[in-house]
Amino acid sequence: MPAPASRSRLSADGPVLDGIPEHGRVPRYYAVKVELLAVIAELGEGAVLPTERELCDRFGVSRATVRQAVAELVLEGRLTRRQGSGTYIAAPKLVQPLALASRPRVRPGRTVITLERRPAGRALAADLQVTSDAEVCHVERVLLAGEERVGLESTYLLASRFPDLLAVFDPERPLEGCLSERLGAVAHGAEERVETVLATPREALLIGTNPAVPMLLTHRIAWGQDGVPFERVRSLYRGDRLSFTTRLGRAD
Repeated sequence: MPAPASRSRLSADGPVLDGIPEHGRVPRYYAVKVELLAVIAELGEGAVLPTERELCDRFGVSRATVRQAVAELVLEGRLTRRQGSGTYIAAPKLVQPLALASRPRVRPGRTVITLERRPAGRALAADLQVTSDAEVCHVERVLLAGEERVGLESTYLLASRFPDLLAVFDPERPLEGCLSERLGAVAHGAEERVETVLATPREALLIGTNPAVPMLLTHRIAWGQDGVPFERVRSLYRGDRLSFTTRLGRAD
């Protein structure tokens, strides 16, 4: 049965409170989830969450109710589980500016997984405005924030435009720098689409995440000053560890 939310114990400006209807009755797990947010704020990053039994006694609910509330907070990136150790308060999500060129908030890194030339195929060829048998250079990299794996990025560039790319690309340096400094390619504009997906088993293994955790997927097609597309980038980010921000303004 739904449980009434104790508004005297909940902050009016909490985002979870937005899900509570006017009559104040919510599922028990949801009320516990709201209470757990206060516990998370009190304990702080890196602290261990009290045991299921302790939480059951504290909130007067069943283990199943506590488990459902904790599971949602794990999916949202508020908590993290460590096998054989317990459940811990997660670090705040990393905020990534959504822009052609951005200044990361943490030290970025990349581990190269794939460097190859391959036929474009139908979908990629349509994006890059070439025939399906045209060759592209494919660079696949695991994205790092400090030492933490947070995403997977696949970049496809026209081999006819960048025939020496794989020879001159230094995996220890950003690909964007190689394109601009060594190959003279600078994006004049781009179109980007963002959606939510679940990672494939291979992607989840490379990123080191649970396949059930929602991921943020961005597709970007960039073009040069001539308006001709030369790059497509598919980037998959952990939804529990990253969020995006952009600034909007009036068009002149």
